[in-house]
Amino acid sequence: MALSNEQLIEELSNKPIMEVVELVKALEEKWGVSAAAPVAVAAGPGAGAADAAAAEEQTEFEVILKSFGENKVSVIKVVRAVTGLGLKEAKDLVEGAPSTVKEAISKDDAESLKKQLEEAGASVDIK
Repeated sequence: MALSNEQLIEELSNKPIMEVVELVKALEEKWGVSAAAPVAVAAGPGAGAADAAAAEEQTEFEVILKSFGENKVSVIKVVRAVTGLGLKEAKDLVEGAPSTVKEAISKDDAESLKKQLEEAGASVDIK
């Protein structure tokens, strides 16, 4: 009995990733192809336009603390307030700069968090 594409995808999703990697290698050898070849072709002439469009459509942002500046205590307070971390975890995050404070947040939330951290004296990047 042949599996539908959806059934095959579901079966592969339930396998450990190393088994899937081995399966891909075995198929490449049997069929004499490389999974990387179509990707290289797809990344041809239109890649620059696709990258620009992807950059414009970014919906999730990451707030990165570059340094805590002169007032570490204030920065720790802001980090605790926005992340819900305990005092030790927030202190470790701040002292471990550069470190990600929050990820997968909207642009407005990222800008707001950046403003709060900068007001506390931190140096912040948004990616």
